[in-house]
Amino acid sequence: MAAKLDKKELNTVEFTITVENEKFVAAVDEAFKKNVKKITVPGFRKGKAPRKLIEKTYGEGVFYEEAVDALLPEAYDAAVKELGIEPVDMPKVEVAEIGKDKDLVIKGSVTVKPEVKLGKYKGLKLDEVDHTVSAKEVNEELARRQERNARQVAVEDRKVKSGDIANINFEGFVDGKAFAGGKGENYDLTIGSNSFIPGFEDQIIGKAIGEEFDVEVTFPEDYHAEELKGKPATFKTKVNSIFVKELPALDDEFAKDVSEFDTLAELKKDIKKKLQESADARAKQEKENAAIDAVIETMEAEIPACMVDSRIESTIRENNARMAQQGISFEQYLGYMGTTVDQFKEQIRPNAELQVKGTLALEEIAKLEKLEVAEAEIDEQLTKMADAYNMKLEEVKKFMRDEDIDALKSDIKIQKAMDFLVANAEWTKAEKPAAKKTTTKKTTAAKDAAEKKPAAKKTTAAKKTTKKAEDK
Repeated sequence: MAAKLDKKELNTVEFTITVENEKFVAAVDEAFKKNVKKITVPGFRKGKAPRKLIEKTYGEGVFYEEAVDALLPEAYDAAVKELGIEPVDMPKVEVAEIGKDKDLVIKGSVTVKPEVKLGKYKGLKLDEVDHTVSAKEVNEELARRQERNARQVAVEDRKVKSGDIANINFEGFVDGKAFAGGKGENYDLTIGSNSFIPGFEDQIIGKAIGEEFDVEVTFPEDYHAEELKGKPATFKTKVNSIFVKELPALDDEFAKDVSEFDTLAELKKDIKKKLQESADARAKQEKENAAIDAVIETMEAEIPACMVDSRIESTIRENNARMAQQGISFEQYLGYMGTTVDQFKEQIRPNAELQVKGTLALEEIAKLEKLEVAEAEIDEQLTKMADAYNMKLEEVKKFMRDEDIDALKSDIKIQKAMDFLVANAEWTKAEKPAAKKTTTKKTTAAKDAAEKKPAAKKTTAAKKTTKKAEDK
């Protein structure tokens, strides 16, 4: 087998693969043996016709296609290695020459990884946020645990006040007609939580148990249900009961009730430890993001569209897997967000391109710095995998194909390049930004909106997808 690079233009390579006639003839023989029993020729029992008669009846090249299909994968892989190219898409191939007395000649083209030119990547001057956990953050987490363990105490001698939990029935009407998903019964609504559309909760204040009344509101212009945007609505509402939260005292008994610790001091120490671990992980991610962002800004590379498309498809698969674990299909998610598959792809395309650029930049850094992966490093990752699946290392190795090991090796090398990039940057401590008050939509919000919470206003939480290595 021989391979020749015919032409390279930007990220497209044209090549020629030549397979020796002897190897091609052997492949044709194998195709004949595999198919002869299926072939019928008049005057002969099925599978008994001589080969020459079959070829005369159906054409000399009757077995050529199957022979080419059998030879092509190995020939292409060998050509890729011989030519030293890195394809990022499926090749387009066609047979240029073929015959029983000829070498098999295949011409093709394929998109390859682009050439990458990096700007400065060592000694980058970057800001680093101090993520040291404060006593205030520990107390805030303690307060959240106190809130989660609060008791609900029924109130019967007064009307609803802000901060109460009002158990209500409601049914919504637009233009005098009930709308889908607009009804709820025995729903616990915390007054002042702003979990329903503006104005709804305020109109519950001052109502007594058993009181029935109308709540008049207008859906926001950016409401997630298209048919309700900007529409005035009336909710027939009834207060069933009123509750207040009674918080437990923060003392040693509280610590014993909510944790494995005997004292409040021990619980606070553990909270600080866990918060710091989380903060350290966040700080590491932020530093990696800042470093790779700085490298991407000055790198030069013509990114093939197929690489971005591949990253987009990978992101969709990852999202599907996460949502499936929570009982939400991708189609349900798209419907709830009021978008189509194509629109969703375009929304994530800019970030997918950044991820591809990040991967290419890190691969180039690994090449320039001659970063290598030792067998011990591969075994370390395989051991983690074995521990996760409660298996032995040797058992995991048996399941790993060569391409799996290559992919793992590539991931390790990319992470080493990232570690090198961060370690060689010059970091300046920046002021920790003030915590923002945000509301995040639960992953079950699509179900809630359809079944129980039509009046809930739409909330969004901005998410920055990591701009580091692709498929990390």
